[in-house]
Amino acid sequence: MEASPAPLAALVQMTSGIDPAVNLATIDHALADATARGAAMAFLPEMSLLLDRDRVRSAAHIAREADSPWPAALQDMARRHGLWLHTGSMPLLSDDGDRRVNRSHVIAADGSIRARYDKIHMFDVTLPSGENWTESAAYAGGGAIEVVDTPLGRLGLSICYDLRFPELYRALVDRGAELIAVPAAFTVSTGEAHWHLLLRARAIETGCHVVAAAQGGTHADGRATYGHSLAVDPWGTVLAEAAAGKGGGDRGYDLVLAPIAPDAVAGARQAIPLARSRAVRSIEI
Repeated sequence: MEASPAPLAALVQMTSGIDPAVNLATIDHALADATARGAAMAFLPEMSLLLDRDRVRSAAHIAREADSPWPAALQDMARRHGLWLHTGSMPLLSDDGDRRVNRSHVIAADGSIRARYDKIHMFDVTLPSGENWTESAAYAGGGAIEVVDTPLGRLGLSICYDLRFPELYRALVDRGAELIAVPAAFTVSTGEAHWHLLLRARAIETGCHVVAAAQGGTHADGRATYGHSLAVDPWGTVLAEAAAGKGGGDRGYDLVLAPIAPDAVAGARQAIPLARSRAVRSIEI
């Protein structure tokens, strides 16, 4: 008896702009494509619905989740296309104030929201390239770790800069994660230096699949992002990778598929039993 084929994750690479309606139309087309190609679940990049560094201009579009049309629009798409959806992330106002949050949703094929996650780590850096980013000036970091059951396995949630904090991923594994989402909008300079390295490291050290849908190309707000949406198996092997650069050609998106083999996690963890081997000892110097 032949084994069933591994379910497919669809990674949607975008060059999201400053018009949410255009971004939503692009997502709708990409999800139709993912469904036609047999995906069980689609993954969008960070800030999939609105990527705009001008905080005054973007404010007109950003509301509390209860007042925003975006979650309902994506729920409708998941229902119509009949697949699970990780929304990447979207900017919303926090429920208890006027600061923003960078929030992911996991939506089931019936349109129900199964999980929410607010990005914990804020990207406050000055890069060697001269770029300066201060997310905390507008965004509040989240305070909760989230893991949710999906058709691809138990999924741990993170966003972009979270990737640099391995303790978060250990906590996700401790809560049963077998698959980790890392939607991102990496800068070109940090992407060239660290994107592949960090994603493969997180997969290897956790024994998880890692699925990282990314922004890629030159955006309407003037920034450039690295692209290279990536899926990595628990052994650190790259399963799928989107092209760099323009991020979509005539369609406005790139889409790559990655098989998420259900036995790969157990195999990697059995071969290198990190959980059994891990020890915390007091070392005197």
